[in-house]
Amino acid sequence: MNPNESYHIPVLLNESIEGLAIKEDGTYVDVTFGGGGHSRAILSKLGENGRLYAFDQDADAANNRIDDPRFTLIQQNFKFIKQYLRFYKVAQVDGVLGDFGVSSHQFDIAERGFSTRFDGALDMRMDRQSALSAQEVVNDYNETDLATLFYTYGELKNARAIARAIVSFRENQPITLGSELQEALKPLLPKHKENKLLAQIYQAIRIEVNGEITALEQFLLQLPEVVKVGGRISLISYHSLEDRCVKRFIRDGQLEGTPEKDWYGNVKVPFKKVGGLIVPTENEINNNNRARSAKLRIAERVASS
Repeated sequence: MNPNESYHIPVLLNESIEGLAIKEDGTYVDVTFGGGGHSRAILSKLGENGRLYAFDQDADAANNRIDDPRFTLIQQNFKFIKQYLRFYKVAQVDGVLGDFGVSSHQFDIAERGFSTRFDGALDMRMDRQSALSAQEVVNDYNETDLATLFYTYGELKNARAIARAIVSFRENQPITLGSELQEALKPLLPKHKENKLLAQIYQAIRIEVNGEITALEQFLLQLPEVVKVGGRISLISYHSLEDRCVKRFIRDGQLEGTPEKDWYGNVKVPFKKVGGLIVPTENEINNNNRARSAKLRIAERVASS
């Protein structure tokens, strides 16, 4: 095992790399560097003239920086992909890989506040320089806004009751720790299903704190400009909100509204899907439980008609 796999075990590694159809002298982007597992696999297929740019907004990821003249780590959110590639005088690339969601490292460090397993401070910021943390969300958002985010990002039918429980609890004391949030929610946690519901609640707060869906949407809409004709995108999602965005973008070339059609009624899209949906094997899930919800979609940039 690579030492950096303790930071994050790369999911669907072979499948996502194969999906890029890497050219030895190509230029590629890994927009979710993390422990560098996917990046190292890309570099192993590049020749001396190949280039790899990686993005990660979490400062901890810089500890995994790869010492390779072909590699550049950009410590920014991937929603700025086009801006930073232009900064490095890169107009277009041959492929983009994204492994969205939270890294194992972020889940496993108690003080980051991402996991229900630890009683750490409610933080959940991927970029710890950001102003908004989970504490501000649970203590400052009103009941309506909390209910909206739990319904939208957690897909929770009892979102209003969850919001009401949080607002009622914080009237007596601020909610600063995971244990306090879980205490506030205790009356709503069904026996034997507590972990599943808590995971959905934490997911909703985390997505809000990090603006994850907005960042994903902004990133996707830049891909037609960033990726060369014939280039590939290989994108791994972990929950239905992410996967719906990726699926719709590949299918329609946009995220809302009616897709543009040509004179013959065919949808005009910048990418065509390559193969079908790819999910982890039972063996991978057994070796890495966090792979269980992963979904990989691959697409190729096509010429505009």
